[in-house]
Amino acid sequence: MLRFGEFKTKAGRLSPYFFNAGLFNDGAKLGRLAEFYAHRLLDAKLEFDMLFGPAYKGITLAAAVSIELARLGKNVPYAYNRKEAKDHGEGGTLVGAPVQGRVLIIDDVISAGTSVRESIAMIQAAGATPCGVAIALDRQEKATENGNDAPYSAVQWVERQLGLPVCAIATLTDLLQYLQSGSDAQLGTHFASVAAYRDRYGV
Repeated sequence: MLRFGEFKTKAGRLSPYFFNAGLFNDGAKLGRLAEFYAHRLLDAKLEFDMLFGPAYKGITLAAAVSIELARLGKNVPYAYNRKEAKDHGEGGTLVGAPVQGRVLIIDDVISAGTSVRESIAMIQAAGATPCGVAIALDRQEKATENGNDAPYSAVQWVERQLGLPVCAIATLTDLLQYLQSGSDAQLGTHFASVAAYRDRYGV
């Protein structure tokens, strides 16, 4: 799921690595990812009543994580949104369980916080309370503000400005430790470029 090379980020930076959650594209891989999310959430002891997956990647993640949580003894409902409102059948933009109580948002990464803000608005419009965000990877990278590097990351912005705790399965620090560990000599060759990127854009 991690690719190394040269990838342009939303902020216009050239990153030496790219995390693609879309590559969790079969049952075994998605099940393993859901397992990591579920254990991270249980370890974090976050109090939540249901899961919310923002379209599109969050839809699959919320469904898979709810299955894994149920397997571990915590059965919670989940819901997600449509990008386009449906004008027939039950209509509306929200699908799944009624959005109520304390709602945990599940996504792959937080790049600019836009998806989180939109999710918060939908959850609050339904009369529920957003209570946190779970992501797969925290890039620990400076956010951009009016085209300039901000002194905080997108995750820190969500935590400080929106008041929501964010728990991540892994961070850029974890990735660097793994690259430096010698567990995989070939991957280790990418340590210097990723470390240099962190030194320039990290928080």
